[in-house]
Amino acid sequence: MILVFGSLNIDLVAEVPVIPGPGRTVLAPSYRTHFGGKGANQAVAAARIAGPGRVRMAGRVGRDGFGDSAIENLRANGVDADLIVRAHEPTGCAFITVDQAGENAITVASGANITASANDLPTDLFSSDTVLVLQMEVPFAQALEAARKTKSVSGTVIWNLAPVPEKMTGEMVTELLAVTDYLLVNEHEAMDAAAAIGLAAASYETAAMHLAKAGNLTCIVTAGAQGALAMTTDGAPLHASTPRITPVDTTGAGDTFVGTFAAMVSEGVPLQRALEVSCEAAALKCLKAGAQTGMPMRSALGSLA
Repeated sequence: MILVFGSLNIDLVAEVPVIPGPGRTVLAPSYRTHFGGKGANQAVAAARIAGPGRVRMAGRVGRDGFGDSAIENLRANGVDADLIVRAHEPTGCAFITVDQAGENAITVASGANITASANDLPTDLFSSDTVLVLQMEVPFAQALEAARKTKSVSGTVIWNLAPVPEKMTGEMVTELLAVTDYLLVNEHEAMDAAAAIGLAAASYETAAMHLAKAGNLTCIVTAGAQGALAMTTDGAPLHASTPRITPVDTTGAGDTFVGTFAAMVSEGVPLQRALEVSCEAAALKCLKAGAQTGMPMRSALGSLA
């Protein structure tokens, strides 16, 4: 079973000529509404690859229409949403601008996500077959407790260190590494995590090596068009390329990679192949607008043919 504990948001997306800087306003002709939140995104991505009934989502939404829609959307995508709790705070929202090159800037209003609790996850939910997927959009202490519950029964923890907290400490990173089997980061997140625990690195490759050794885990760095790098505990790097594409919208590409990778881990797929499949899925997502709407089904992946 793939268990995703994380955030659920409604995304409000505007296409603009250029992403505005401080003090600047740009006009968009309209906006679109999409389902988002890194947790929900990763759950949907995993379900589209693993299939209906293989993924459960835990988190919190508000007692509002956005919350109703978020839960209905998960179920429509084959994700079990019975663990989701209704909070008094409103459902989280993300405000996204996408420029003509497909790059994005995102502001997230956490709402109900900041009330998510590991207590929402019954102890009997965990087993050695559990693949737990975590991010950084719910309280860190609660995600850490969920990881510890998983590790206590020899389950597998995949932790996507994104977004990096503004006040991330070395203690936080050390605690995270101690309960993680696969650490998934982008280039900047890898450097930030290594720096937080005092491991200076001149490149994300070196940072990944330091993190893998420090946590006795596998560190995977997603690097956009450069593909993905995995550094194992023995220091042996693996690399997978990304198909050449012209992106339409990169929103959700990283979450697609994470969800697909979780599906591959749950199936016992070798690491090299898991990287290749995940890179292809992330690239296909970039060809369509929206965080979840562009996520590919298993049948679309040539690497799984």
